[in-house]
Amino acid sequence: MHAEIGVIGGSGFYSLLDDVEEIEVATPYGPPSDSIALTTVAGRRVAFLPRHGRDHRYPPHKIPYRANLWALRSLGVRQVVAPSAVGSLVAEHGPGTLAVPDQLVDRTSGRAQTYYDDGAVHVSFADPYCPRGRRTALDTAREAGWRPVDGGTLVIIEGPRFSTRAESRWFAGQGWTLVGMTGHPEAILARELALCYVPACLVTDLDAGVEEGAGVTHEEVLRVFAENVERLRDLVIGIVGALPAERDCPCPHALDGLEVPIELP
Repeated sequence: MHAEIGVIGGSGFYSLLDDVEEIEVATPYGPPSDSIALTTVAGRRVAFLPRHGRDHRYPPHKIPYRANLWALRSLGVRQVVAPSAVGSLVAEHGPGTLAVPDQLVDRTSGRAQTYYDDGAVHVSFADPYCPRGRRTALDTAREAGWRPVDGGTLVIIEGPRFSTRAESRWFAGQGWTLVGMTGHPEAILARELALCYVPACLVTDLDAGVEEGAGVTHEEVLRVFAENVERLRDLVIGIVGALPAERDCPCPHALDGLEVPIELP
């Protein structure tokens, strides 16, 4: 019942897994999105968790984010790879583009985004993603034939609706490059648990304000993701195999000097 790396992604990732042990994990924050699949990938023990549940029962604003990250850490996970579908706010990064952002902006509302509801625990979040993990993701993507976008800002909206054209143009006007619905609070919850968090964003559409037309549709997003899911799965497996066995990044020290009011798993 142990894993060193966690993957939070869609149910499509499970078709590549062999010799899987599925387990239920209880947390103080309720059950995670679904059972967790434990297996060995590229010589590493990995825990796979479908972000929305295998039947896609959880919309972005209802995902049990706190339970998901807590469950992974309780299994021994210390590095998390988080593939997701996003929209692009710049025309040159069209559908099928892989981006590894280095910043995020939170435009959600009402989501529980901390484990520390008691006491003054202020965790540094200036750089929201693991720098070592980002380098690993970019290097692995290039070796696999992708032309990944290095850096950029992912703005996370509440959903489940897509942006209006005015909102999309406003986001782009701030210099933000990607828009999604699930990257927050995943990243900050990982930081509060001193985990490495590595995004891998697949562009499925140009957001509504980038070009004229009907705007983003659910069908379009699903179609582009389905066209790229096998390639993205292969990339995630490559990243898992390339992540360092010993973490030489700031993430393990995120809670140094802080008095944490809860006992971490």
